[in-house]
Amino acid sequence: MDNQQLFNIVVSIGGFLAAYVLNMLTTRIQKIEDRLDTYVKKDDYKDDIREVKEILKQIFEKLDNKADKA
Repeated sequence: MDNQQLFNIVVSIGGFLAAYVLNMLTTRIQKIEDRLDTYVKKDDYKDDIREVKEILKQIFEKLDNKADKA
């Protein structure tokens, strides 16, 4: 076996291993991205809570007004 064939074998094995590792990393990154999509962003959560509090405030004001009339 001459040097060129040995070099080709080493490069082929190295390329295969690099492709395998790259494929494994992209698969894991995709799984992490899928899990992150289930979480709510902090700003979105704050906006939603603020809106719920405003609605509750309006409801309590209506209830207070109704209780005053009774």
